[in-house]
Amino acid sequence: MPELPDIEVYLSALRRLVAATLLENVRLASPFLVRSVEPALAEASNRRILGLERLGKRIVFELERDLFLVLHLMIAGRLRWLEAGAKIPRRSGLAAFDFESGTLLLTEAGSKKRASLYVVQGRRALASHDPGGVELAKIDSRAFREVLTSHNHTLKRALTDPRLFSGIGNAYSDEILHRARLSPFKRTAGLSVLESAALHRAAVTVLSEWTGRLSVEAERTTTGFPPKVTALRPEMAVHGKYGEACPVCTAPVQRILYASSEANYCAGCQTGGKILADRVLSKLLKDDWPKTLEELEEHRGL
Repeated sequence: MPELPDIEVYLSALRRLVAATLLENVRLASPFLVRSVEPALAEASNRRILGLERLGKRIVFELERDLFLVLHLMIAGRLRWLEAGAKIPRRSGLAAFDFESGTLLLTEAGSKKRASLYVVQGRRALASHDPGGVELAKIDSRAFREVLTSHNHTLKRALTDPRLFSGIGNAYSDEILHRARLSPFKRTAGLSVLESAALHRAAVTVLSEWTGRLSVEAERTTTGFPPKVTALRPEMAVHGKYGEACPVCTAPVQRILYASSEANYCAGCQTGGKILADRVLSKLLKDDWPKTLEELEEHRGL
């Protein structure tokens, strides 16, 4: 799923391309994309774009006469900028937003179409689409700790809860926790003041670094759009790097599978060498499940 750095890069490109221009028309290929009834999507046609903003992982188009389009890309939704009047791809295309200077194309890979578009009238109605998470770059470590410890969750769950923090998903939470050298399953209630300060510092730094890195990549394209939006990047330290060497301590990156997601971490940097129990494999292997890096190496040497 596109997270804060990806959305910020999209917004930067859109501000250059469509801010203050006229949205002539929205062509729908999938009627299921639009999840609202009133106002009708047709109300957005021939209205000027006054601004663009982010609500969590949502992209918001502010139009004339207090109208807003709220777009959530979900997992596989992607945006491309093409020539004016570009055709919508038959399989992956969801919608085309037509401007005089070009067409913003919305696509979604896969058979499950989860991306959504809401047409909203007024700021009060727009506020109902805000999950409520705070922007990490706008708060200090004390405020961060207050939000973090307001519920006793694991750190992984707390960071990815959109009601607590804005724009963080599975990929960047792994990177943030690795940078802070904290276990993804440490409880927020057990976090010291120094640890929470380190986590806040890591979160702000990681998100800023990746926004900058992705912006540089996008600036090399003709449109300023990100060339590829993916959660699996070679420069990442642990996310998607299961079995590979940690760039800090060289220990093999570990993985825990749960529900439809996963957590990636380095036992050497984050858990004091302890291998965390995987709900699937540890139940299967029982006593054979390695508890430490040393035991893991012994198993591999057999």
